[in-house]
Amino acid sequence: MSGARITPSILSADFSRLGDEVAMLEQAGADWIHVDVMDGRFVPNLTFGAKVIEALRRRTALPLDVHLMVVEPERYFDDFAAAGASGMTIHAEVAPHLHRQLARIRELGCSAGVAINPSTPLAAVQEVLGDLDLLLIMSVNPGFGGQTFIDASVDKLARARDMLDASRSSAALQVDGGINRETIGSAWRAGADTFVAGHAIFASTNPSAELAALRARCAHEA
Repeated sequence: MSGARITPSILSADFSRLGDEVAMLEQAGADWIHVDVMDGRFVPNLTFGAKVIEALRRRTALPLDVHLMVVEPERYFDDFAAAGASGMTIHAEVAPHLHRQLARIRELGCSAGVAINPSTPLAAVQEVLGDLDLLLIMSVNPGFGGQTFIDASVDKLARARDMLDASRSSAALQVDGGINRETIGSAWRAGADTFVAGHAIFASTNPSAELAALRARCAHEA
């Protein structure tokens, strides 16, 4: 496996200084910027729409990794692609037509991902492995930042890695929720290669150093 991909979540950023926060992430070597979109229905919170994606795209050339924690995600695809999303990840729990929805994301020029919640079995994505650019394993129940990593996610990540490898999938294996210096190593060893970190980076007194430390933990475990 090549080096870890670190994708800071702007859910934890200071939105009064969004431009500065994005510049800091670029200088710190972030690989992608993770954008959590919540609709107050699939999860009990409301966050960003196309306007924020547009604002981010004006500020950075980094890939914008858009995570749709929404019902009827297909209603957002065209607007988010036009706003500058690089990839869109939808939840299996609210996407009964995964083949069609993933195909539409790709038609719009974006990479296509599927996320599954902690209680959702890996079997939910078994039939679409060939259509995936990214598989996201949630290591917390989605909806809020700063939650504690669910330890059982490590075994789930290992099984997801085996499943992707067995199908010869080149999809990224992403993990989101409670990623910090204490948890990233075990997730990396289990086979994750892409790590969403929000609170750990933005709550740090030195976010750039924290991002580097997360990457170094994976390099140490390699």
